[in-house]
Amino acid sequence: PVVDAVNALFAHAETHARGAFRFQQDGNNPVPFQPVDCEGKQEQLQIAGKPQPAITAWHQPAANTEKGVTGGRVYLTVMAQVAASEIVRWLELAKAGQAGFAEPGKPFKPLQPKDIAILVRTGKEANAIRQALADRGVASVYLSDRDSVFASAEAPDVLRWLRAVAEPDNARLLKPALASAGLALPLPQLAQLFESESEWENAVLRFRSYRVLWQKQGVLPMLRQLLADYTVAGRLLQQENGERALTNLLHIAEWLQQQSHTVDGEQALIRLLADRIANPSEEDVLRLESDADLVKVVTIHKSKGLEYPLVLLPFVCSRRKAGGDVVSYHVLDEAQGDYVALLELSGAANDRADDERLSEDMRLLYVALTRARHALWLGITPWAERVNASSNHLHESAFGYLLNGGEPIAAEQLAQCFPAAAVTVVPLPTVSSVRYEPPVDDTPLAPARTLPRKAAAEPWWVASYSALKTGELQALAADAQAVAEPEDPRQSTADEEAEAEGTHSSQAVMASGDALTMHQFPRGPKPGTFLHSLLEWAAGEGFAMALQQDAARRDYIAQCCSKRQWDKWIDPLDGWLRDLLDVPLPVGSQQIRLADVQHCLPEMEFWFESRSVNTTALDTLVQQHTLAGAVRPQLLYNTLNGMLKGFIDLVFERDGQYYVADWKSNWLGDSADAYTVDAMRDAILHKRYELQYTLYILALHRHLQDRLPGYDYDQHIGGAVYVFLRGIHNGNTRGVHFEKPPRGLIEQLDVLFAGDGQECAA
Repeated sequence: PVVDAVNALFAHAETHARGAFRFQQDGNNPVPFQPVDCEGKQEQLQIAGKPQPAITAWHQPAANTEKGVTGGRVYLTVMAQVAASEIVRWLELAKAGQAGFAEPGKPFKPLQPKDIAILVRTGKEANAIRQALADRGVASVYLSDRDSVFASAEAPDVLRWLRAVAEPDNARLLKPALASAGLALPLPQLAQLFESESEWENAVLRFRSYRVLWQKQGVLPMLRQLLADYTVAGRLLQQENGERALTNLLHIAEWLQQQSHTVDGEQALIRLLADRIANPSEEDVLRLESDADLVKVVTIHKSKGLEYPLVLLPFVCSRRKAGGDVVSYHVLDEAQGDYVALLELSGAANDRADDERLSEDMRLLYVALTRARHALWLGITPWAERVNASSNHLHESAFGYLLNGGEPIAAEQLAQCFPAAAVTVVPLPTVSSVRYEPPVDDTPLAPARTLPRKAAAEPWWVASYSALKTGELQALAADAQAVAEPEDPRQSTADEEAEAEGTHSSQAVMASGDALTMHQFPRGPKPGTFLHSLLEWAAGEGFAMALQQDAARRDYIAQCCSKRQWDKWIDPLDGWLRDLLDVPLPVGSQQIRLADVQHCLPEMEFWFESRSVNTTALDTLVQQHTLAGAVRPQLLYNTLNGMLKGFIDLVFERDGQYYVADWKSNWLGDSADAYTVDAMRDAILHKRYELQYTLYILALHRHLQDRLPGYDYDQHIGGAVYVFLRGIHNGNTRGVHFEKPPRGLIEQLDVLFAGDGQECAA
């Protein structure tokens, strides 16, 4: 019956002057409509116990009876409500066994949501019908959604979570993550979190555990754990469109896991996601949220080649007219015997462009009407763009051309324009707000399968010297009480006390009228980070420029000091920084002024692979080959398996040799005389800085191997320059500790980190 009805409609359209598909000219039609035959099916659609017509037209009378038109918005809203109401009625009948498919000799098959397809032209139409269905409890899926998952509301939430997990102690990042719509914590719970110290500490600890999970197992397991801890999936699946939101979250999480293999570290992955959110790509289209028993909403374009038991075209009378400042259309090139596209300014060209639009719409209408297996429903009305239009525009649509060849159709004549017996025209069904209650599936679940063996996750993680040394991720340093250099501004309260002690000391000096020196400068991680920032600024400006531009240097120091109310320190710090840039630093057998360094890179980040590195073997090698084998605290046993990362304060080149430099703000005494060779050596041993600079040299060695033609360790590596910033006025040492780890040590470490620990141990 569907094939016969479509044959009758297009046979009627073929009688128009341009033919059904509008190729006919001067009696010649290269693409005529050809009626088709079919074998037919024994299965029959029945609703309320009655067979259904092949094509049913829901006739909406003109909303503006005076002008005989129905505005586009009214048409969209009413037809969406009508279609959704009818679908609910059919599905409720199906639960009672009164709507479905009957076939001789076979059991009756009740109608299911997945048997129904609604064909649309635009996202606006799709949204209208999906919302109407959702209001009535009918779940649907849009099979033609081309939006990017990174343009969804869930993407910024994932970005907030990643930032908080990467820096869980940063309240400015953790608070937005906890308050995100994705976690949907109730406001009273959020208030309790932000006001209660114990609750806040629990949240910080939880996000710290997420960071460990991210580093050891990857970003996908971490995000899944976060979603489970905050019961995100269970909550979303109880909401309308919750399945869509959950699918987006899982889609983004899987994308992040894939991208994590192409970038180095958490921050790089965070930057990649932030960039993708700012510039979403059409390649990252939304995934289908479900293949379950859902009503399908699909564009006519996407439906080509597919078949559905029931098809609804509730907006078949609408059209989008072509036009604009510049339009395109095709003309026949007699020489080439083919059509070519032309671009023209609007005017008469608009008519040509819209004529082509109508022809294409006719071909799409043919696609739409031939998708149904059993029946179609059409929403018809004297359509106009606006309800106050002087007349309807139905004849400008493909459906209007199908009925009347492009000639205007009066509102009162619409129901009579169909060819005999092809379409059953009925009054608009009653809109209902009845909600659909899906039948409960009480089929018992099969018992869960068990793994035949225990799955052991590989202990893969991202390690760094500072994190390991402070004991944050399986302590690497045996002397856990020793205070690390201020690479992490969040250290122990002992540091805060030391900083306060230094502040009181400086205040006492001020009161006595003596000049301030760096030996009275506050101690601890925050002042250390402050000094690092001054040197990073000087390197960025160029050491020579920072030395020469007295006003710019002092102005920058003043700005930094004013933020901490350290105005009394502006001049002492300016003099100290000027001297540091100008004095010759003893580096091995050379004297190097920072102001003479022209090629340098501050805060160089490095990452390299660590394959099951035994820290005991690492410690043995470093102790044997550095600082003449002096006694020092032992490293605790651990395995570095994954990546080793770090930041080098400064890498610089001088006379063809490359050095790593690190700024140390350690306080060794109340005068420059305290910064002797032995005192600095003891501090290096106690803090295990020699392990730090050995790893830095290894990173530089690997980098130069890849980048520098003809690289040779002995020729091109200068060594490690560790500058104790408070000791630059020591006339002998200038506060500099220097060592160049031997080539054999670096080569053995290279092998060790590549995964051949046996060879190194031997």
